[in-house]
Amino acid sequence: MNQSERMKISVARTGFYSGFNRIVAIGAKLILALLVLWAVASPKSAGRVLADIQTFTVNNFAGWYMYVTFFFVLVCFGLALWPKSGRTKLGRPDDRPEFSRFSWFSMMFGAGIGVGMLTYSTAEPIFHFANNPDVIKGIVEAKSQENVRLAYKWAIFHYAFTPWACYGLVGMALGYFSYNRGLPLTIRSGITPLFGKHLSGPLGHIVDIVAILATVVGVGVTIGYGVSQFASGLFNITGAEWIISESGKPTLVAQLIALVIIMAASILSAISGVKKGIKWLSNINMGLSFFLLIFFLLFGATAFAFKAFFLAIWDYLLAFPEMSLSVWSSSGDETEKALASWQAAWSVFYWAWWIGFAPFVGLFLARVSKGRTIREYVLGAMLIPTIMCLTWFALVGGTAVNLELSGIANNAIIGADISAQLFQTINLMLSPKLAIAMSVIIVILLMTYLVTSADSAILIINTIASAGDQTQKHAKHIVVWGVILTSIVGVMLKIGGMEALRSIMIIGALPFSLVMALMAISLLKSLLFDSDSEP
Repeated sequence: MNQSERMKISVARTGFYSGFNRIVAIGAKLILALLVLWAVASPKSAGRVLADIQTFTVNNFAGWYMYVTFFFVLVCFGLALWPKSGRTKLGRPDDRPEFSRFSWFSMMFGAGIGVGMLTYSTAEPIFHFANNPDVIKGIVEAKSQENVRLAYKWAIFHYAFTPWACYGLVGMALGYFSYNRGLPLTIRSGITPLFGKHLSGPLGHIVDIVAILATVVGVGVTIGYGVSQFASGLFNITGAEWIISESGKPTLVAQLIALVIIMAASILSAISGVKKGIKWLSNINMGLSFFLLIFFLLFGATAFAFKAFFLAIWDYLLAFPEMSLSVWSSSGDETEKALASWQAAWSVFYWAWWIGFAPFVGLFLARVSKGRTIREYVLGAMLIPTIMCLTWFALVGGTAVNLELSGIANNAIIGADISAQLFQTINLMLSPKLAIAMSVIIVILLMTYLVTSADSAILIINTIASAGDQTQKHAKHIVVWGVILTSIVGVMLKIGGMEALRSIMIIGALPFSLVMALMAISLLKSLLFDSDSEP
């Protein structure tokens, strides 16, 4: 008896949830609704409790986050390089890719990390230029010429192999077990070799609910950072004082208005589906991204950027194992505590973010990668995005670092809120009118990235809740999940801003990290050891 015959996921035949598994759909909504109600009824208590749980999670599971993500990288590259598994196609032998390589890559990059590039292409190198583990250890002086190279090593660490391995692992597992083994395109299918028919019932429902919750919190953090930068961009364009508070951060009102605009556009795009709205927006944001990169190539610190690009690759590859496997304890000496604090704020936060993003991005990658071999898939889902991220850091971040290093910025970029650092860089490069024009382009690009991420997430949540049925695109369910996602982000911004969103994401990603570890084991078992795997 094959796996598809051993696992059957029940769905409702009538009513509002026709075509959906009621336990998964309603269960996830109830948990999220309770979270929203708790935060609204007792915002101070909710913010405090979430912060306490985050501290407990980081103190006790930082090592798990570091080690398990390194394992994901090894699994992805190992399966791509191993001849037998690398030749395996995600689909039947005669299946052909549905999308061109440009559209395929555009959708993967846009859904996976596009918003992060606009926020962190400047912020990541700048922050590590000011402080990183090598500075904390006393190896190099902060904000010095000698620290540039080390800053890039740490910057690319968070955006290279590891995040794309998280996405790639989930996408590979779902694509293989769905297209090659005939299982539903939903999260529980990725661990079927280990649990078999037991995933038809409560265990499988729990796995899919955990995946939906991780998706909501992972996408929620992305949208939270995105709407903050969207508001900062509007301030740079209009100068309206109500958008920015005295501290230099976007006001809550500005963030909520931006949130409503973004989510309304996302719902409309999701209703149109992958082949229309999402593909169309992905191609637009990729085109605008190249325009922005060409602008920095022509007018930014190009020589500085090229040097940073190649040195960063070399330094990152040499240091990758050590950076991935170093875990610092908050119970050590002062240096160790400072290192642990840095790791919690950066590496652990990022790994939780990518894991929270992995259910939806992974399922989305599986959805658009049918017909490609595992080797081609890993190349497209891991290596090319890594190079793309480093290009952003080198051209955009390198210009910002060079402005600070030369004294032109005079801490204007380092001292700005994270949401405004890219705009501060633009302001220093261009005349006021040209800076406004470029800010308009960045805001449009940011909106397309945000909408692409949010609408992809909504469609994927519906796919998970409907037992992998990709045809379940009913507008009413898209609207409901759009409202839920908007409510979660809005309430978290209200009770504690981005810190509350960070807390709930680090907590919410932990259960799904275990599911991903089981997926990795399932893939290894099926592709390398099972006799019925493809040659």
